[in-house]
Amino acid sequence: MTALPGETPGTVGTDTPQDTVSPPEAGAESPEHAEAPNASDAPDVSDASDAPDPSDAADAPDASGGDEASGTPADADDDDATGDTEAEAAADAAPAEAAPAAELSEAQAELAAQRELRERIEKRKAEKAAPIAAGTGLSGTAADLLAAVRAVESGEKAGTAFFDRPAATPASRRPAPAAAQPPRAPAPEAVPTERTATPETLDAVRAVLTEGGAPEALARPAVGVLGEQAAELLRTDPWQLLTVPGVRPEQADGFARALLGAGCGPDDGRRTAALVGWLLERAALQGHTALDAEAVRAALAERAVGDPDAAVRDAVEEGVALVFQEGDEPSADDAGAADGEAGDADVAREPVQVLLGLDRYALAEESLADGLARLVNACEKAADWAEAAASAPGPSAAELIRTTAAAGLVAHSGGEAARAEPAALIAAARGLGLRALGATHSEDGRRRLAAATGDPDTAVTLSGLLSGAQGPGRDEDGALALDLLVVLDAPQLDVEGAAVLVEALADGTRLVLSGDPGVLGSAGAGRVFADVLASRACPQVVSRTPDPGPIGELVSGIGIGELNQVDAPGKEVVIVPVRDAGEAVHRTVQLVADSVPRAFSIPAEETQVITVGHGGAAGTRALNEALKQRLNPGPGRFGGFDPGDRVVHVPAPGRAVPGVVRSADAEGLHLDCGGVPVVVPQERVESSVRHGWALSAHQAAGMRWPAAVVVLPGDAAQGLSRPWVYTAFGRGERHLSVVHGVDQALPHAVAQIPAQERTTRLRALLEALPTPDAAS
Repeated sequence: MTALPGETPGTVGTDTPQDTVSPPEAGAESPEHAEAPNASDAPDVSDASDAPDPSDAADAPDASGGDEASGTPADADDDDATGDTEAEAAADAAPAEAAPAAELSEAQAELAAQRELRERIEKRKAEKAAPIAAGTGLSGTAADLLAAVRAVESGEKAGTAFFDRPAATPASRRPAPAAAQPPRAPAPEAVPTERTATPETLDAVRAVLTEGGAPEALARPAVGVLGEQAAELLRTDPWQLLTVPGVRPEQADGFARALLGAGCGPDDGRRTAALVGWLLERAALQGHTALDAEAVRAALAERAVGDPDAAVRDAVEEGVALVFQEGDEPSADDAGAADGEAGDADVAREPVQVLLGLDRYALAEESLADGLARLVNACEKAADWAEAAASAPGPSAAELIRTTAAAGLVAHSGGEAARAEPAALIAAARGLGLRALGATHSEDGRRRLAAATGDPDTAVTLSGLLSGAQGPGRDEDGALALDLLVVLDAPQLDVEGAAVLVEALADGTRLVLSGDPGVLGSAGAGRVFADVLASRACPQVVSRTPDPGPIGELVSGIGIGELNQVDAPGKEVVIVPVRDAGEAVHRTVQLVADSVPRAFSIPAEETQVITVGHGGAAGTRALNEALKQRLNPGPGRFGGFDPGDRVVHVPAPGRAVPGVVRSADAEGLHLDCGGVPVVVPQERVESSVRHGWALSAHQAAGMRWPAAVVVLPGDAAQGLSRPWVYTAFGRGERHLSVVHGVDQALPHAVAQIPAQERTTRLRALLEALPTPDAAS
């Protein structure tokens, strides 16, 4: 190592926001003072950025709370759209506790809402417990096939009737499995299409937006969110504009003022309900599935709402938010003890916390908790795994095999080298004749797992498994045809994705969640892996396999809060001190284009640049522009891209897929994403593709490259945390260069800034569910 991290001089600044629940701007305008949004202050759809950045969907909060370090997803709310800085964008991301707020009340409306919610939960559980008619959960082709079988069984149709149908088109016909098939080129990946809108609908929405002083460019995203009735909804409730990504309350207030005139005010019920929903949606971008009700009230007060208590009650009654009570209420005996002796009154009680959450995340957490409990309780111990455990390649792998044989749900944690243990488990299970598979977060992770197991058929991406594009497909009941599923990169699971996955597993299927608890977490809301570990709801296996080499030693130290100087005789780790952001960009380009290829024979296309945020003088935008000029100059004739450009494609929120531009035509932009051809329609290129020579740490999570260059300019100091540094420094396999300009902020972040907590309910739900003693 040429220098110990933290010893080089640098400037201290900020490029990315904090990830804590921060206060909204104190000067937020009420409708009386707000101006109608215009092209200068409303989200610029052409640059899409106060709207969540396309690659930010995969760049949102860490498992602790945020990316880019103290953590707000610097990337989940950028400064493109409204001209706000990233820090300013984060100021609106969620309510804060600092602002004065009314004392928590026990209003009858909240209590009634709690009772109603619990009744709904009990009703859903009763429905789940009731007998379910076979096949009622199927849809699409599976449902049609089941209906056909039943028609033949009942005698309604002859069995030959179905052989007279026209032959299926090649696109819809699923090939039968064969013992051996020649390798085929992967089919082009389908890109999710946005909700289509008729020209008439778009014209009607544009007319309403223009009348309210909002840019017409918001018409398409408004229809995408609000549907065909967008124009009518916006006219009757202008604050529905807040549901469009990137629109801020001040802009919605101005829009409403222009449409409603004096008929609206800061306490208009439509406004307060929209604000509550907006606050919860923004909190979800930071990883929270719920927010403390006091924090919501404080944020409403900061936005000129005169009666935050009433606003919250109204939002709950309108179904905008659900209310939950966490903790135990003191009993009458406990309350009376307060009047007695001090010793008798000192009863340890968890304080009651009232949380507000969106229905989608509440139901996802409840469904996930029930599903995990079902897997735990439905699995029978397997007695024939002893020989497989005895022949495991190491003690940690043997322990994982023995534990999985006895449990339906297992949590496995470890670093990069520990990925060999789930690979050994998959190989052992398949050797026993079980249908075992490993699912990873990225295509790169899938290739690494396939190499570890020695069988490409053992590894899929999680998105490919759930879509049916990869893996064994579904059985006759609609469940994944698996006996064992190992999910690697488990910290990247968000609560909605995890709920869908667990619902797709049949009773008796074993599920192993494997990952590194030190890395940044999911882009979506929730902290599934961390909550499963904390709840002790299942057996846990902690790997004893260390990551090798100087990079492994450095990253392992960071994981326990120590930034150590490591011996790197082969220059596996190099520190490059810089004075300012301009020098940081210059040295980064020099490293990628010249130094790393010359010293390590690693070409530029196999070196990944990682930085703290998208904005700033040394953010991903600035670095990508400089790297393109050096590595692949061109006019950007295909929507800003040229053949050969490295890009990152975001087909869905939470997925950042690296790729290379191959060509473009009337169909759209043609990409090669890890050997998989992808066609991005023209209308989606601007919102879902960005240059990818430089990524943020969240986008890079779950992937590795032969070399990584981590850029830490001085203005990124406040965006650093231990999970961010741990994730970024661990992306290089053979070489790590650190372009270092944050001085002592780096060792301070590693030692003093741990993961920021997300507010979730999953841990409490898991702890409340009955599970076998296997967790002990």
